[in-house]
Amino acid sequence: MRFYTTQHKAYCGIDLHARSLYMCILSQDGEILLHRNMTTSPEMFLKAIAPYREDLVVCVACMCTWYGLAALCAREGMPLVLGHALSMKVIHGGTAKNDTIDAQKIAVLLRGGMLPQASVSPAAMAGNPRPAPTADACDAQTRRGAHAYPADQ
Repeated sequence: MRFYTTQHKAYCGIDLHARSLYMCILSQDGEILLHRNMTTSPEMFLKAIAPYREDLVVCVACMCTWYGLAALCAREGMPLVLGHALSMKVIHGGTAKNDTIDAQKIAVLLRGGMLPQASVSPAAMAGNPRPAPTADACDAQTRRGAHAYPADQ
């Protein structure tokens, strides 16, 4: 398993959903700089991170909706780390779970060099990811336990 260990001045952990995101930004010393719930809009995201953008790394778990955020970070020249959702769940465990706690735990794992990374497909790295599935597709995936994307043709 690969872990993200690069040091930065600020670490942004995001609990991402189709229509909203919860963001936690930690300083290099572990101080909470920002804790905010917002809609998933590029403008709002960029405005929220603007004061910390000098040396900021963004992290999100590899769930259904990460493609848009990855494209935005690539366009803006910001590093994005894709966290392996199942491995992060094992590491931070715990019985308390909500968006606020999850975003902070992602940022803490990222800051501490304990964030397990997921592999990003070559298409996503090239800036041509498959479109993110809709929330309905994610729900269908959960119900049937299968991959939400149609077979590559």
